[in-house]
Amino acid sequence: MKLVVIGTGYVGLVVGTCFSEMGNEVICVDKNKQKIEKLNNGIIPIYEPGLKELIQNNIHKTLSFSIDTKRAIEESDIVFVAVGTPMDKNGEVDLSAVFNVANIIGESINAYKIIVSKSTVPVGTTNKIEKIIKKGIKERKIRVRFDMVSNPEFLKEGAAINDFMKPDRVVIGAEKDNVFKKMKELYSPFFRTYDRLITMDIASAEMTKYAANAMLATKISFMNEMANICENTGADINKVRIGIGSDSRIGYNFMYPGVGYGGTCFPKDISALIQLGKETGYNPQLIVSVDEVNKNQKKFFLDKIIKKFGENLFDLTFAIWGLSFKPETDDMREAPSIFIIKELLLRGAKIRVYDPKAMSYSKKYYFDESLVFYAKDKYEAIKEVDAMILLTEWKEFRSPDFNRLQLLMKNTIIFDGRNQYNGFNLDQIGFEYFQIGKK
Repeated sequence: MKLVVIGTGYVGLVVGTCFSEMGNEVICVDKNKQKIEKLNNGIIPIYEPGLKELIQNNIHKTLSFSIDTKRAIEESDIVFVAVGTPMDKNGEVDLSAVFNVANIIGESINAYKIIVSKSTVPVGTTNKIEKIIKKGIKERKIRVRFDMVSNPEFLKEGAAINDFMKPDRVVIGAEKDNVFKKMKELYSPFFRTYDRLITMDIASAEMTKYAANAMLATKISFMNEMANICENTGADINKVRIGIGSDSRIGYNFMYPGVGYGGTCFPKDISALIQLGKETGYNPQLIVSVDEVNKNQKKFFLDKIIKKFGENLFDLTFAIWGLSFKPETDDMREAPSIFIIKELLLRGAKIRVYDPKAMSYSKKYYFDESLVFYAKDKYEAIKEVDAMILLTEWKEFRSPDFNRLQLLMKNTIIFDGRNQYNGFNLDQIGFEYFQIGKK
């Protein structure tokens, strides 16, 4: 099939590249000319395992990049809208990019197309896109048919290629049997073993995305709240997690305590769901609490550091291991590291950081080199520091040389925001070790 994916952000690149890998002719378009030039030269703007290799395998074959949105729409059978829907200062979803694309489609559509909303959008947005396109067609005084689809993405950063190529489900929201049939044909190469296509109405498909992320965020905030109670009562959250995770009704996924969730999806989608509830006359108390617990968790972790060293951190140096909001990505949006570093800097601390992938991102958007020292590796980061703070559970942080840490650090103090070293008995080898959910 001939596809156009509008938007070359995280979702658009993965979607377009994976469809091209299956033999579809895909044009990924973006208004950013510089980004498109880089992509055509094999320069990838984000880090996602496996993405660069797939793009290089398919570019100039089944995959191309362009700034000519009108031509790409005209040449396509299916149009995927995958532009960003960021959160504005009021916590609401900014749909301006989505509606701008809808206007362009209305100005460009020349024959029957299926228009697929891939961006995460509030319930009712796909219908608004449809109205904008119809308005554009009417103004041009032409007769062109099209159908709308809501096809939310369920991609985990750091595992997005595998998630798309081997999906546990594909949700399709549409109104007509022929549209469901066409979308099933498109996705059938990804279902070689058994069918995982779930069909429903458009509003339910839009809501499914928000409900899924809200459930996962709720599990994270629940575990963080249990961890804080454990810490106050003398219980050990690491043992409690095993005790409740063994219940098949609960399971072990998303059951690790930490410094709170970040990234683009959970904070934005939880906020959008809260706004949606209020706009429709319902006060979503549980989701509001999930959001509040997450915000407080970062402060709770910071308080551990302040209680140890006091409010005045002048003449103290801290090492930060991990900047990205999760491993296997360079994405720092809403990452706990941003809050922790800012608060330490405000109190006069010196900061040394290391992250395998996110340091360039950090320098560009958050902390330039006048504010923090960027180390070449994890061991350089901890030279002569008063404490090390682990914020992202990258694999290379799992089993460091603790003897080497003792030689390099001024004070052998570790604040573990992921409870990664719980099984190492650090207190017995000379470390002062702070974790979440255990005294």
